[in-house]
Amino acid sequence: MHKVSRGFIYFFGALGGILFGYDTGVISGAILFIQKQLHLNTWQQGWVVSGVLLGALFGAIIIGPLSDKLGRRKLVLAVSVIFFVGAIGCGLAPEFWTLILFRFVLGIAVGGASTLVPMYMSEVAPAEMRGTLSSLNQLMIMSGIFLAYVTNYAWSGMYHGWRIMLAAAAVPAAILFIGGLFLPESPRFLVRVGKIDEAREVLGQLRNADAVESELSDIEEKAKIKMGGWSDLFSKVARPALIIGVGLAIFQQVMGCNTVLYYAPTIFTDIGFGVSAALLAHIGIGIFNVIVTAVAVVIMDKVNRKTMLIVGALGMAASLFTLGIAMHYSHGSMSAAYTAAIALTIYIAFFSATWGPVMWVMIGEVFPLNIRGLGVGLSGTVNWTANMIVSLTFPTLLAALGTEVLFIGYGVLCVLAIWFVHSGVFETRGKTLEQIEGYLDDRAGVTTK
Repeated sequence: MHKVSRGFIYFFGALGGILFGYDTGVISGAILFIQKQLHLNTWQQGWVVSGVLLGALFGAIIIGPLSDKLGRRKLVLAVSVIFFVGAIGCGLAPEFWTLILFRFVLGIAVGGASTLVPMYMSEVAPAEMRGTLSSLNQLMIMSGIFLAYVTNYAWSGMYHGWRIMLAAAAVPAAILFIGGLFLPESPRFLVRVGKIDEAREVLGQLRNADAVESELSDIEEKAKIKMGGWSDLFSKVARPALIIGVGLAIFQQVMGCNTVLYYAPTIFTDIGFGVSAALLAHIGIGIFNVIVTAVAVVIMDKVNRKTMLIVGALGMAASLFTLGIAMHYSHGSMSAAYTAAIALTIYIAFFSATWGPVMWVMIGEVFPLNIRGLGVGLSGTVNWTANMIVSLTFPTLLAALGTEVLFIGYGVLCVLAIWFVHSGVFETRGKTLEQIEGYLDDRAGVTTK
């Protein structure tokens, strides 16, 4: 096993988020040029954006459970290769169907990364820092989206600039593969497959010496439970975790977050900005997002997860209602247009600081060890399904209902999300993964000893 620093492990463990963010964010600017050069209608535009989401469904449901059998590290390497192939393929695609095919390939990697990163980070992080370290995933995602915005603007003046925008993701994919060669396997997976000495060695790299044996003992106790299947995932013990995983996954998407991220330049052009100004404004939003997400990383283990989710949904609802009203009056009114742009920025900031990181942190920590890959994989699949449905229908709904009605509708769903968090989510901050699993056992009246 390669001896590397904790910082190296945490950085490369979360680096898949960069590719997740870049490959989902880059299309927001590239689509402005793709639709003209490939002569796409609104349905085809929706599929170019959503092709990666369809692939992500398969990536999440296949790679998440597969990591329970093969390990987290091997699949990180596999995902980096898929990212590389998909990026090059998209950049070279000669027409619509080839582009869709390689967007689908990219999606497999994106879905895999969305399950592997939070799971790996939750399993290597100490309990008192798990929220902060796991939310590095969201910081990486937002950094990837920001890099996509910068790339979009930098190459917007070239006729085939969109090809460079899409192919550029091959660079971080190669970096992830090289770094992944030096990553240690998750200590919890190692215990699960009986490699106790290796697990002890990995924990020795990640923890103070006096904490290793105690944590290893707790992990071994939970690892005695045999590997679970679908019946275990839907059992009485795991049901509260499943409700959290699936519920948060759905609400994160139906509140409209990714439609705003994917279509922000289109929204800016609709309210009166030119293409160049829209892409430049997008970069400003990207910078703001990275800053806000960095703040969220700092406070993640100081504020309860439920509190962050409720405050975030309140802020998103208020921003969406303001955005909807401003969009109604934006035609011919620059003050209304600027109000809409500000509301859009505030909305994304609330998402980036709360629902963006907290959802992925929680699905990585609430499931028992014997079904963690399965549970995270299912939650990720549900998230990508909701993402695809919302993103695919957005252009059509936008044309049929108008931006004001659509965004007010998303705002109403934010209010419903507050009710769900209040009634269906239990707190996980400051607890070890084994304590969370013990809570589920106690709640179901089950003893594992």
